[in-house]
This record gives sequence, structure tokens and C-alpha cells, in this order.
Amino acid sequence: MYLIDTNALSEIIKKKPNPSFMNRLRNTPTDALFSASICIMELRYGALKRGNPADLWTKIEQQILPKIRILSFSYKEAMEAGDLIHHLYSIGQPIGIEDIMIASIALSNGLTVVSANNKHFSRVPRLKNENWFES
Repeated sequence: MYLIDTNALSEIIKKKPNPSFMNRLRNTPTDALFSASICIMELRYGALKRGNPADLWTKIEQQILPKIRILSFSYKEAMEAGDLIHHLYSIGQPIGIEDIMIASIALSNGLTVVSANNKHFSRVPRLKNENWFES
């Protein structure tokens, strides 16, 4: 069961997506694929920063969102996120708040994060993460 991070989700709509990632995605059952509401926020922001955001957002809605189930950030995840922020700051290895929130959703739901950003996610205790971009 996987939580697909924003950088991995956006790979789906690239003109030349990473073959290793796309192969792994195709070979993973759809019911094992999740993402986080935070990732949708990041995709929306990214679309709005570009020229012609409506076209890009339509592409995201048609090619990405139907393939995954979106998990929300709620009380359980907020408690986990608070613990993670405290821990990472106490050891001098903080990461961005969005990544904390994504990690807390994955931890709260027993999911492995799929991301090219293992530098950040590898700092989170108990979090399983995989980089499907590497062969």
C-alpha cells in the first residue's frame, strides 16, 4: 500500500515520464495507490503557477486523480505531525511542513511513501519510503 508523493504524481503527466517509475506504477494494483490531500494542494499550486493553469489542472483531474484515493489530514494525522515536527527539530534535522504532513498521513495509515525526495522522508522515524525513479 503506497502513498504517492507530489513529485511522483506529476511524473504521470510529463511528456517523457521516467520509465522506471511508470513501469512500477503500471504493475501496482490501483487499490494499493493513495495520495494525500496535501499533494493535491501542491499540484493545484503548481498548476496555477504555470501558463494556462486550467489546461494543466484538467490534465491532472483526468490523468492523475482517477487513479488514486486521496487521504485527508485530520486529527490523528495532526497529532502525528506535531510529534514528527518536535522530533525532527530536536535532532536538528527538520523538513518542510508539507512533507511532515504527507509523512504523518502515511504513518497514520500504514503506507509506504513513494517519492524521489528520499532525502527528507528518510529522516522520518518508522516511515517506509521507496524511490521508484531508480532502476
